[in-house]
Amino acid sequence: MADLVDEWQLTPAGESRHGYCSLVVPVTDADGVAGALKVTFDGDVESMHEGLALQRWGGEGAVRLRRADPRRRALLLDWLAGPDLGDTWDVQACEIVGGLYAGLHVPAVPQLASVASYVERWLDDLGVLGRDLPIPRRYVEQAIALGRNLIADPGGQVTVHGDLHYANVMADANGTWLAIDPKPMAGDPHYEPAPMLWNRMDELTGPLAVGSVRDGLRRRFHTLVDTGGLDHDRARDWVVVRTIINAGWTVQGARRAGRGLHPAEQDRITRCVAITKAVQD
Repeated sequence: MADLVDEWQLTPAGESRHGYCSLVVPVTDADGVAGALKVTFDGDVESMHEGLALQRWGGEGAVRLRRADPRRRALLLDWLAGPDLGDTWDVQACEIVGGLYAGLHVPAVPQLASVASYVERWLDDLGVLGRDLPIPRRYVEQAIALGRNLIADPGGQVTVHGDLHYANVMADANGTWLAIDPKPMAGDPHYEPAPMLWNRMDELTGPLAVGSVRDGLRRRFHTLVDTGGLDHDRARDWVVVRTIINAGWTVQGARRAGRGLHPAEQDRITRCVAITKAVQD
């Protein structure tokens, strides 16, 4: 990190921030312009080509890339002061995200791995888990069957963000909403909506919730589909596939740790089942 700061003539301008896979340092460049220096850990394969996707988007719908060093997994980005969409009414947030789809879902660059290549492996893992999943077996079988069908009929090869949810959309100084932190792939744009359903689910049972959890999930789903101009059936099928795969990852994580499911993990799986039911009712 220090080498990059020196080479790119940057000055740290605040405390560093980190997530699961990257470190971000607020900086100013030689002209005093604010930016964010982001370095991603080598183990995060899904964000390998983040710089390529950001370059392809060119600041349209996503944060602008100013400089990159792919070998060191380093990116210099425009500074986004925020906020993110975490405190925006969820339906309004879905309208904003659905409105970003058109700018993000541009023809993919050839270096991107395909959605199909990831999902095929994840479906194989789901099949191996078999009856060990604490999910009705019909949903597991349905997700595997739907996933195989979607892979066989890829539905266009656009640049897919892959992890587009409330915390990964931030406002710039002009109040323009922009996507950050893509896990870019080449594939079906209908792959995109699921994270907007499984994040912020607590609100759907809280004191300000309107209607049932099912109602809230369906409002989000239909808002994303309608605003984003997506096909309802294809988007629904991808939500089922991604949500059941997500539940499978929860079980796999507990297995790798050599333990049973924690209550929070059991709750996550229950929520995955609720989403699967809601989009199909």
